[in-house]
Amino acid sequence: MDETKEKGAVKDLTVGSPAKLIFYFTLPLLAGNVFQQLFGFVDTLIVGRFLGVEALAAVGCTGSLMFLMLGFIMGATSGFSIYTGQCFGAKDYDGIRYSVIVCMALAVIVSIVLALIGVTWCRELLEVMQTPPEIIDGAYSFIVIIYGGIGGFVLLQMQSNLIRALGDSKMPTVIQALTLCINIALEPIAIILLGLGIPGAAGATIVSLIIGNIVCAIYIFRRVPLLHVRREDFKFDREVILQHMKIGLPMGFQASIIAIGSVILQMSLNELGPVAVASFAAAQRVDGIAVMPMMSFGVAMAAYTAQNFGAKKFARIADGVKKTIWMSCSFSVAAAIFNIMFGAEIIRLFVGEGQEQIVEYGQIFLVTTGLSYWILALLFIFRFTLQGLGQSFVPTVAGVMELIMRVLAAIFLVEYWGYFGACLANPMAWLGAALPLGIAFFITRKNLLRLYKEED
Repeated sequence: MDETKEKGAVKDLTVGSPAKLIFYFTLPLLAGNVFQQLFGFVDTLIVGRFLGVEALAAVGCTGSLMFLMLGFIMGATSGFSIYTGQCFGAKDYDGIRYSVIVCMALAVIVSIVLALIGVTWCRELLEVMQTPPEIIDGAYSFIVIIYGGIGGFVLLQMQSNLIRALGDSKMPTVIQALTLCINIALEPIAIILLGLGIPGAAGATIVSLIIGNIVCAIYIFRRVPLLHVRREDFKFDREVILQHMKIGLPMGFQASIIAIGSVILQMSLNELGPVAVASFAAAQRVDGIAVMPMMSFGVAMAAYTAQNFGAKKFARIADGVKKTIWMSCSFSVAAAIFNIMFGAEIIRLFVGEGQEQIVEYGQIFLVTTGLSYWILALLFIFRFTLQGLGQSFVPTVAGVMELIMRVLAAIFLVEYWGYFGACLANPMAWLGAALPLGIAFFITRKNLLRLYKEED
């Protein structure tokens, strides 16, 4: 029996209308990414409302440190699963099963290494970042627990990305929604009823991730037979393992390189005081959700590109990119308008009434970044398309450009323009990264179309 006909939710992205496939693949992916962002949103909202502005600043100032780890995890696990998607596009089912083994083994190794590094060094990193003395203990109590349970996030991302590699973007979204609901239910209990404060918020997040992993594993066991490994699938293929690492690790390091720039920017921001830190933290939570449509279209392009590259349908890749640019840029304009019109009211949810300076500062951030969302839309499409093709060099260069731009903003713009200078860091970083990615994509597109003519 053809394995694609067996019971299981998979989707072949190599046939049908590219625009329709990408759009409907993106919708649940968008919901899933929003749910992922809502983890941080809920942490910040509950802590800010029930524990006060200093606690909000304490949790908020860990955002760049969380991005340092979580960005690497999201990039690496997505990269590992690109090989899985290429095997699916090529109808190589033995390759899919072996890819599952390699992906999960790499995920376990990544979990152990990141947990050890994070728990050991997070206090020192907070001190290097010049975290204000009045919030450093709260920040440490939050981030050390998150780092200690980082394996829950790694394994959930890895399982979700393996499912997405087979074209199913719906179930990972459902699982993320369930995980978030559990987190929302547990946090007030831990913070208010049990009186655990900031550590309670972190602990509730870890518990919810553990439950999410269990649910995801059960779903794969019952509904996704293509990801079931057999005893004979366990072997050692050095070339395949290196291929996974060649794609995945650079994608992870790209995100970490970008995060280093955020850490340096946070250092400059910390010098402006708790009000600036709290404003930036609250605005970033809103911004993080607003950019999800653009990011989701980009991630969809990685899965779409990987499958069509495996199937050697090169013209479909170029056509998909063109249509996705129109869709994603349209969403970027809508997100910018929403932030500009309603951003201040959303920020007020974090801090309540009487904190108008925080609301004003937060709105400055949202307007400044929102006007540049269209650049971010192009950046994501070009980056993830190149990664779906298995390319890592130019996306890594783009990550370095983002780092350089954020460092320049931290050193010079914050020094002269204060908080507004910090707000300019994202637009500068996006522009610096989009330029090399755009050039590389159009060169690659030309080569793909040439290959299509040769295949024809």
